[in-house]
Amino acid sequence: MKLTQTIASFTLLASIQFVSAQAPKYSNEFLSIGVGGRALGMSDAQVASVNDVTAGFWNPAGLTLIKSDVQVTAMHSEYFAGIAKFDYGAIGKRIDDSRALCFSIVRFSVDDIPNTLDLIDASGNINYDKLKSFAAADYAFYFSYAKKAKLAGLRYGGSAKIIHRVIGDFGKAWGFGFDLGAQYERGNWNFGVLGKDVTSTFNAWSYNTDQFAETFALTNNEIPKNSMEITLPKLILAAAYKTNLSKKFSLLAELDNDMTFDGQRNEVISSNPVSVDPHIGLEIGYDDFIFLRGGVMNIQKVKNVGGGSSTIYQPNMGIGIRLKNFSIEYALSNVGSQETLYSNIFSLKLDIYKHK
Repeated sequence: MKLTQTIASFTLLASIQFVSAQAPKYSNEFLSIGVGGRALGMSDAQVASVNDVTAGFWNPAGLTLIKSDVQVTAMHSEYFAGIAKFDYGAIGKRIDDSRALCFSIVRFSVDDIPNTLDLIDASGNINYDKLKSFAAADYAFYFSYAKKAKLAGLRYGGSAKIIHRVIGDFGKAWGFGFDLGAQYERGNWNFGVLGKDVTSTFNAWSYNTDQFAETFALTNNEIPKNSMEITLPKLILAAAYKTNLSKKFSLLAELDNDMTFDGQRNEVISSNPVSVDPHIGLEIGYDDFIFLRGGVMNIQKVKNVGGGSSTIYQPNMGIGIRLKNFSIEYALSNVGSQETLYSNIFSLKLDIYKHK
């Protein structure tokens, strides 16, 4: 009986206990993946230079640089050989020459997970008609506002975000948080700052234990309890430089530094309590029509099997094409693994102008 119950609860254990064991420093990590083909091709170096609807996610201050009346974008990607789906969409609207609004949605999910709790009955008989499936999905809804300041070149904005995380009918969480950002432009330089989860983001988890408490008890597994999960603040400081190499060629380089305050991490600058994770992005444009991109991120030191240590990093690359009011972006990236599990990522963007 114990073996039977163990088999029946395997998938549910993998989902629920993973969430329950999350340390605060890794809460809501699906929002660390990044959105948009341009950003992912540049290794997430966006906070200083972002100037389109994706600014609702990267730095809301950049929404004021949208030139069209309305801008819409969408992205789809798959990770881990298609097991995980990552989707993003946003719509931004310029209120006037100095203000803009944006709504964004992010979804990361693993769908069609087998639920085998009722597959095997008490007598050990297998009934495939009882086999069901569920999804483990994470959602984030961003409501962003941005405004240009009276000081020339300065703009600022904020995003209120609602988090919703679901594990089938077994558990769910709701959370709420704020991001605040600013950009300052001076000559060829752009500087950016973003405070993520500035007041900390709190996810309140609740579980429907009636569906699995008996199985967990028989298999000596801890039954999860309603709890609070905290996402601690993060500060990103960024600088970008853009120049024209010739009449038609342009170059943009950006350096972002992610600063965390939740203890020592395996980053380039690793200390307690502050650690700094830099990522660098480059973009070469031709005639404002085609753009080649590349970047480096996740720079870490790892111990070698034979002793000593070495430095590893994750390179990304991408390309973008702009055709009048329509843009298509492509990136080759992954979710942070140092292995070669790269994914092909496409995003689309449309500018809409009012009829005069």
